[in-house]
Amino acid sequence: MRSVAPSPTPPTQSSDPLDFTGRSVVVTGGSRGLGRVITATFLDAGADVVTCARSAPDEPITSTDGSREAAFVVADVRDPEQVAAVVAATVERSGRVDVLVNNAGGAPPADSATVSPRFNEKIIALNLTAPMTFCQAVHPTMSTQDGGGVIINISSVSGTRPNPLGVAYGAAKAGLENMTRTLAHEWGPAIRVVAITVGMIVTDEAAAFYGDDEGQAAVAANLPAGRLGEPADVADICLALASPLARWVTGTSVEVHGGGEGPAYLGAARA
Repeated sequence: MRSVAPSPTPPTQSSDPLDFTGRSVVVTGGSRGLGRVITATFLDAGADVVTCARSAPDEPITSTDGSREAAFVVADVRDPEQVAAVVAATVERSGRVDVLVNNAGGAPPADSATVSPRFNEKIIALNLTAPMTFCQAVHPTMSTQDGGGVIINISSVSGTRPNPLGVAYGAAKAGLENMTRTLAHEWGPAIRVVAITVGMIVTDEAAAFYGDDEGQAAVAANLPAGRLGEPADVADICLALASPLARWVTGTSVEVHGGGEGPAYLGAARA
């Protein structure tokens, strides 16, 4: 695939800071769940979006009005060669990479005492090593193009508190937040690097972690916001952080968790 040199000038900025027309965005793990909503949100904002996953989505990912569609590249984000191919396809398509959203990740529950080393390796590779590889892959383009770029790493509250039945996942997300701060210092000011610490949101996998509707309602009652999050709650923050509105936000994590969980000791004391 022939590479195209990055555009010598950044996209023309409109008066609307959330207008991403002419900007190129990569979203990993965009075929379903949170990643699909993030992809559609950037499409709605006018961006040219490339997304990737191991399997193609059941239906094309389009803007709300159906007028625009994300490009899809089949890729396992744990494979450096496939990561490089996604970035090359994006540069060939747009000449730039303005935003990278490292969204691909996750882990099923697993007992920490008996889980296999191979399982832990795969979880860390998906949730920490793969985002690191993607950051390295976009660096040559973002660091030299006019206007620089923005990297957004989707982290989790599991990396900031104990995470029973998910030791590798929690450790990987903690590492992701450290990586965010480190790269911001190494690569700024050309590249802003920000993490989003995501709380408990409703996706297809919610029941595996929060139980049935009654269990989810009980969890939601422990949040100041009074409800579990929706993918759009996170996608909208991605858009804001990638925009000029967040021009002085880098090397930090933005908590998007409905206020966070209340102290467990209060519930225990009442019981």
